[in-house]
Amino acid sequence: MTDPVRIGVVGAGAIAQLTHLPVLSKMRGAKLVAICDNDRPKARALADRFDIPDVYTDIEDLLEGDGLNALVIATPNHLHEPHVLSAIAAGLDVLVERPLALTAKGVERIVNAASRAGRKVFVANNHRFRSDVQALAGFLRGGELGKLTGIRAGAYHHKRAEQGWRQRRVEAGGGAFFDYGLPLVDLALWLSDFPEPERVVANIERGAGKNAVEDSMVVHLKCGSGMTFTFDVSGAYVGEEERWWFETLSTRGSTRLAPLRVVKELHGRPTDVSPRGAAARESAFIQSYRAELAHFVAVVAGESEYEAPADQILVHKIVEAIYKSADEGREIKL
Repeated sequence: MTDPVRIGVVGAGAIAQLTHLPVLSKMRGAKLVAICDNDRPKARALADRFDIPDVYTDIEDLLEGDGLNALVIATPNHLHEPHVLSAIAAGLDVLVERPLALTAKGVERIVNAASRAGRKVFVANNHRFRSDVQALAGFLRGGELGKLTGIRAGAYHHKRAEQGWRQRRVEAGGGAFFDYGLPLVDLALWLSDFPEPERVVANIERGAGKNAVEDSMVVHLKCGSGMTFTFDVSGAYVGEEERWWFETLSTRGSTRLAPLRVVKELHGRPTDVSPRGAAARESAFIQSYRAELAHFVAVVAGESEYEAPADQILVHKIVEAIYKSADEGREIKL
């Protein structure tokens, strides 16, 4: 494909405004041609700001139009699966914000539908595209630090003022863990080359109300390879600063983010071997989305190889086991 990839964006919330729209509007090889949101004034204002010609309030109307090659979907979680399936049926390639679906069965339906239709589907697991994560992956997969034995990760965020669909489990899929823990699980599994999960135990603290989503969760996941993973997340953290951490443990070293620090055993002593590159000009968050969207555009254009998101089936099976453990108060075998 020599012409620019013609892209529509569905959902004009915070993530689209912070990343998708500003990045794609300036990206070589991409052209924003449509935006869709049920809030027409907001969509119209963003279309004017980013020079997007067409505005819609219904995804079906957008899909009936001509000239689109791909769609970016950034709608509420429970709409991801139907919106992706509709885009596939319309013959479009898709990038969707995580989660790909609310359940493992939903992920399977999307993967199978895309395969049958010959379409490409991407999940916005942006952490994988961070430059520091790419460097960390080089250390782990190159064997420099010995055998990977565990990962400890977490995220503490202040309580959101917003309510709406994020507070309803049937629409959000979950609370703090679905928001902050799922991307950590994906990153841990991806960096460890998806070891076979064995068992999981989770402790949960819920908000008020019968159907309220969780405020926090602590998860311990054991894999058959002997690896252990711990995830500690909170969406109601009371503290001066929000926190995010990710650490790996290996037989001859360890790493942590961010910034990236790598310690390796040399001559029997721990030695800092962290890469000393130039300081980043933009945040890891924006940089990761820029790299992710560039990859998406390159694959749609036929310039990079495509890999179907079948690994998300395992990620969601693990997440379902985590919630089952939390709900039933017992260890779950996978």
